[in-house]
Amino acid sequence: MSCGKPHETPCDEVLAEVWLFLDHECDQVRRQKLERHLEECGACLEHYGLEEHIKALLGKKCGGDHAPDALKQRLRATIRQAVLEQAEVTVEHHPDGPTVEVRARRVELTEE
Repeated sequence: MSCGKPHETPCDEVLAEVWLFLDHECDQVRRQKLERHLEECGACLEHYGLEEHIKALLGKKCGGDHAPDALKQRLRATIRQAVLEQAEVTVEHHPDGPTVEVRARRVELTEE
């Protein structure tokens, strides 16, 4: 999306980073550029306002929900098992305490 006017920071870049801006996850220099763009571009400011409203609504409606402890435990166990399998990690329990062995494995990545 573009408003058709020239800006220091293009509209599509600003819109792609709206959530980073809303969550205060961009550095101060980038934040200032995004603020400057929003001040001069009505179309992006309108889009920003919608995203800000959605974020507030999500926080209000979903902010108090917590996952059940059983679900958290199952997720932790599943993640732990996947990490152990993928990294070829073994954990042995001895009277003196657990022993962890990690075997590194080189994986070749190819571009598709």
